[in-house]
Amino acid sequence: MRLGLALGYWGRGPSADHVPLAQEAERLGYHSVWTAESWGSDAFTPLTWIAAQTSRIKLGTAVAQMAARSPTTTAMHALTLDHLSGGRMMLGLGLSGPQVVEGWYGRPFPKSPLTATREYVDVVRQVLRREAPVELDGRFHSHPYRGPDGTGLGKPLKSITHPLRAELPVLLGAEGPKNIAQTTRIADGWLPLYWSPTRPQAYEASLTDLRDGFLIAPMARAHVCDDLAEGLLPVKAMLGFYIGGMGHAARNFHADLMARMGFEEEARRVQELFLAGRREEAVLAVPDAFADDISLVGPRERIAERLELWRKGSVTDLLVLSSDPRTLRVLAELNS
Repeated sequence: MRLGLALGYWGRGPSADHVPLAQEAERLGYHSVWTAESWGSDAFTPLTWIAAQTSRIKLGTAVAQMAARSPTTTAMHALTLDHLSGGRMMLGLGLSGPQVVEGWYGRPFPKSPLTATREYVDVVRQVLRREAPVELDGRFHSHPYRGPDGTGLGKPLKSITHPLRAELPVLLGAEGPKNIAQTTRIADGWLPLYWSPTRPQAYEASLTDLRDGFLIAPMARAHVCDDLAEGLLPVKAMLGFYIGGMGHAARNFHADLMARMGFEEEARRVQELFLAGRREEAVLAVPDAFADDISLVGPRERIAERLELWRKGSVTDLLVLSSDPRTLRVLAELNS
C-alpha cells in the first residue's frame, strides 16, 4: 500500500504550508500528492504550483469536478500538467451533487449520472489517445455539439498538442453502488470518500472482478496524538459538514453512504441537526465509532495497529489528510 498526501481545497485563502508539506512528503517517499476543489479554489492551479517545486511525487486531483469544465477542457488541463511535470499527472474526477452543480456551476444535474460520467470519461480518453478527432453522439457530451440551439458548423477536432501519455490514469470519485461498479469498468482507479477497513461489505458487491492494476485510493484524516477523543473532533467536524450540509435533505449522497456503512439512524440525526442550524450538536452526534473507522488517529502504537488493517485489505493507495509533518513522518515509517 502506497501513501499519498491529500491537501484538499483552500478555505479562506491559500495555505502557506501546502508546498512545504508536499516537499516533505516527497522526501519521505510518499507516492503522490492530491488537491481538490468545491466552490472556491480550483484543483489544477495549486497542483501546478506544487509540480514546479517538486520533482518526483505524482500529482493528482481528488477530485476535479466534472461540472466545472467540459471534458475536452479537463483533458487539456491534464495533458498540459502531465507535460510540464514530466509525466506525473493522475486525473481524479467527480460528479459532485445537485446543490453544487446547479447552485454553483449553474448547470442541470444530469438525470442519468452514470451515462454522464461514462460519456465524460470517453471524451477525455479520446483526447488523450489522440487517435482521431473527438466524436461522440452522446446524451450529455456530444462532440461536435448537435443541439437545437447550435449553428451546425461544429467540426470534429483532434488535440493540437500531442499528449505525453495516452494512458494517463483516470480515477473516479464514486459513492453509489452502481457508480462504483461502473468505475471499475471505465476508469483506472476509484477514489472512495469514506473507507472502513473493518466494513468491507459496504462495497464488496460493487468491486467484483477488479482488473490487475486497478487503484483503490481512499482519503483518511490522520493525526498522531495522545487524546483519541480530541483527535477525532476534526474528523467529526468534517463528517458533520459533509453529511449535514453537503446536499439537500432529500438527496445527500454522503448521508446515504454513511447509512450504507451501518450508521443510518445516526446519519439522519446528524443531517437533521445540521439543517436545523444546530451545527455543534450535529458534529457531536457523529458517532466516534464511525469517525474512528475511516481515520487514523491516536498514539503511534494505536495507529500502527490500525494501519495494518488498511494494509491487509484491497486499498492500493492511502491518501493521508494531515497538515502535521510529524504525522506524515510516522506513517511513512510505519508503512515502510
